[in-house]
Amino acid sequence: MANTNLYHSLSLITPEIFLSVALVVLVLADLVLHKDKKLIPYIALLGIIGTGYLTISQFGMNGFAFQNSASMFSSYGMITVDSFGIFFKAIVLISSLLIILFSFQSEEIQKINDRIGEYYALIFGMILGMFFMISATDLILIYLSMELMSLSSYVLAVFTKLRERNSEASLKYLLYGAVSSGLMLFGISLVYGLTGTTNLYIINSLIQGPQINLFTLAFACILIFAGIGYKISSAPFHFWTPDVYEGAPITITAFLSVASKAAGFALLIRFIKTTFVSYVDPNGWWHLINVFDWKTLIIAVSILTMTLGNFSALWQNNMKRMLAYSSIAHAGYLLLGLVVFSNQGLIAILIYFSVYLLMNLGAFLVVMLIANRIGSEDIDDYNGLGITSPFLSVSLAIFLISLTGLPPTAGFIGKLYLFIALVDAKMIAVAVIALLNTVVSLYYYIRVLKHLYLVKPAKEPVAITTSFSNTVLVSVLMLPVIFFGIYFEPLVNFAKSCLLILGL
Repeated sequence: MANTNLYHSLSLITPEIFLSVALVVLVLADLVLHKDKKLIPYIALLGIIGTGYLTISQFGMNGFAFQNSASMFSSYGMITVDSFGIFFKAIVLISSLLIILFSFQSEEIQKINDRIGEYYALIFGMILGMFFMISATDLILIYLSMELMSLSSYVLAVFTKLRERNSEASLKYLLYGAVSSGLMLFGISLVYGLTGTTNLYIINSLIQGPQINLFTLAFACILIFAGIGYKISSAPFHFWTPDVYEGAPITITAFLSVASKAAGFALLIRFIKTTFVSYVDPNGWWHLINVFDWKTLIIAVSILTMTLGNFSALWQNNMKRMLAYSSIAHAGYLLLGLVVFSNQGLIAILIYFSVYLLMNLGAFLVVMLIANRIGSEDIDDYNGLGITSPFLSVSLAIFLISLTGLPPTAGFIGKLYLFIALVDAKMIAVAVIALLNTVVSLYYYIRVLKHLYLVKPAKEPVAITTSFSNTVLVSVLMLPVIFFGIYFEPLVNFAKSCLLILGL
């Protein structure tokens, strides 16, 4: 019986097993191919593609891995495999695939070719940690998976060692990460002390009893939220983000802005829904156990996050730093989808993440290609590029317009569904605040376009030509942003199918 359960559990985590094998192969290839490492990026690509195939094959599956047969709650395991998790794993894998392709074009990464094996091994370490974060339903596994992802990302943030700010960024990242991990671990210990278990499903049943200490539980929830909030760059846990985004290689900055955020949001949603929701009614509304006021906390954090992110971005002259604050603001928008506590809000988050992946990675890609040529990320150095480099300038304009949330781009659809969810929940005041924040964001995005097209350069701007591969890569990200802005039904249907298969 034990062997049967083990085989069943292992069959449910085949993508994670394949990732682990690919990680080992990358390390061995780095040792064997120490003189010529051209094959290593292609091994990484094969690892991502293989993991993607195994992940997609699990779509529609619903099960638990590593169940405790000795417990009265033996039907629940440490890992949940469902379509909700598959969606976020797909976001992580698509981001990872694109980041590897970005790395082929990045001059920063080309300069550290002698350590390229370690670079890809650390990326795979991050992916493995994110996969377990997305599926974990046990507090201990949640903590371990977060640490696996964090330790890899700390090293990647300083990996190129090309500038002094790399070291500063990594140190700040490490210090903030250590504090948030410590807070989260303390919160987990309190929950374990209250309930005697670390399984989220069992905790859900136990906290509905009359014996639970509500003050201690509330304090523990805030501490655990602090650890997750650090990962999604929500205020007031966002202070590391601009420095790390500016100091890290652009490829890693882009990876953190999408994949890490996706894993963090998947963890937060699963943690709240599994632990604190008693049932979902036929209309799709979540009914929370009355032990902690999650709605007030998330509304406050969401408004603070989007407001600080948008207003801080107004004064930024470095493109990576501006996109960092933009990323913080988008975390605030995404929290709005959760705060309504409904399936409609969850669908809005899935749609938003799909388009956020395209437009944010696209913006970082264009910034990287421009930086490769002009050696700068400063907005003032973009003066006149709209005339001399039309393809990259138009692409960047489309990505920034989409990040603002204007039609006819996919970013408009993402924000539209968030606002629909808020209106359905009769949270009009919060929707108005989010709308005003969108108006603020319009200023700093349009400011970049002003420098591209309207500001006269002090000297003749560089004409940036893109190779065929770069043109294809930019187009692969840009064209869906326009397509889904006009015809978004497939995207909406896919997000709904993820919840229908899950039974929500």
